[in-house]
Amino acid sequence: MHTDGILFDLDGTLWDSTELVAEAWNEVIRKNTLLDLNLDGTRLKQLFGQLLPDIAAQIFPNCPKARQLELIDLCCKREHEVLSETCAPLYENLEQTLDALSRSFPLFIVSNCQAGYIETFLKTSRLEKYFKGHLCPGDTGEAKAHNIGEIIRRYALSAPVYVGDTMGDYLAAKENKIPFVFASYGFGTVSAPDCTIAKPMDLLSLFDR
Repeated sequence: MHTDGILFDLDGTLWDSTELVAEAWNEVIRKNTLLDLNLDGTRLKQLFGQLLPDIAAQIFPNCPKARQLELIDLCCKREHEVLSETCAPLYENLEQTLDALSRSFPLFIVSNCQAGYIETFLKTSRLEKYFKGHLCPGDTGEAKAHNIGEIIRRYALSAPVYVGDTMGDYLAAKENKIPFVFASYGFGTVSAPDCTIAKPMDLLSLFDR
């Protein structure tokens, strides 16, 4: 496959932070609510990839919208603290894969997360040197499809590819009319991706270098 730039989703594609995030969010819920609620990584895998207001609405359905947003903001702040101290598990041979790919292509991250989350990933994983740029709704106020398009415009990419693990990732790629590579080891399912990988290293044989 020919490309001049590879854009990655984050959660379920580069790392799995769900267990650490669940611990952080449960701490916030215990301290700030009377809700009988205990989140786990399995539940968060069903939610990650969506916009934060939509996640908040599903976790706190009986709270007013303003309270939902207040709670999810507290959750995200605590999550950043936890992930800044402990890097979440990276997928198999991720750095080796990124090192090899970055020698031939510019790499980017586009994720439906809050501002600072991608930066936390880059800092704690020590993988920042492999990426040319990144965007999220916390930066732009826009969802993933817009942000993919913005990266394409900013870096004048003519043949970009998006790598992700959910149907939302697939739809965002298709909205930009670019190929989608499905990371089948991640959190979601996609019925008709352009390509499928079972592990990050599979990318090395996928692109013309």
